[in-house]
Amino acid sequence: MTRRLTPPERYAFGASLSSLQAPNGDPCVRLTAGDLWMAARTPDGPGTLHLSKDGGELAATAYGPGADYLEDRADAIAGLRDDVSDFPALAKAHPLVHQLARTFAGLRMPATGLVFHRVLRAILEQKVTGVEAFRAYRMICRKFGEPAPGPMDLVLPPDPAAIAASPYWVFHPLGVEQRRTQALLRAAREAGRIERCAGAAEATRRLTALPGIGPWTAAEVTRVAYGDADAVSVGDYHVPNTVAWGLAGEARGTDARMLELLEPFRGHRGRVCDLLAHGGIGAPRFGPRMPIRSFARY
Repeated sequence: MTRRLTPPERYAFGASLSSLQAPNGDPCVRLTAGDLWMAARTPDGPGTLHLSKDGGELAATAYGPGADYLEDRADAIAGLRDDVSDFPALAKAHPLVHQLARTFAGLRMPATGLVFHRVLRAILEQKVTGVEAFRAYRMICRKFGEPAPGPMDLVLPPDPAAIAASPYWVFHPLGVEQRRTQALLRAAREAGRIERCAGAAEATRRLTALPGIGPWTAAEVTRVAYGDADAVSVGDYHVPNTVAWGLAGEARGTDARMLELLEPFRGHRGRVCDLLAHGGIGAPRFGPRMPIRSFARY
């Protein structure tokens, strides 16, 4: 069975769904210009969602025991439940934001409703380079994942129970040091409670109550799992500088300065950060970049 969805005018399919796919070969998600394949562990069991562009519509087809769940949420996963009705007025508070809001008017924020998969990615991305984080993510998914339902060659995101039952040393050859591993194991043990959170605020409280998970990780999770347009990644290496540069012409910014500059857009502060990223806004770089490390040989 296929569900037909009507996206908004100028809907940007690839840009809206890009946050669902980890860069450089996500084993669980495949995104092209006109198709999304996403494997998921739903409350009803494993499933795979296929979203495809079909003229001016989207076609949503799902496979496996979790098919009904994924088809019911297909519009949210596509970002079609994202309410931007009050954003154009807020965007006028800054000329660059106003311009970006018009340029990327078809951009929408997905809301998967699936939390642990995003927790896994966010923890692995803590305080390391993207190359390290995404390599570890691919290796963990392939080690713990199982073949996903449907015709596409994908694996299911790791079962949190399997993660929780694994000792620390299993993750070391996969490129994850003890600090991140311990945070991941704690989150896996609490996955049932985390998945049952009613919304972004409750999920943020539960997540940040776990040692090793702070505001940055919680924001990275709620922005995609709940479509939280106000989630700001406080503590990010780049975002404060990007916001300071884009909104005030300042080459460097602190978290406090970033939040001050974003305050006129409350309710959509995370959306503004996303728009700056999609617009290619970036502060000038100074000094060496963070080195890429490997833990596997230790």
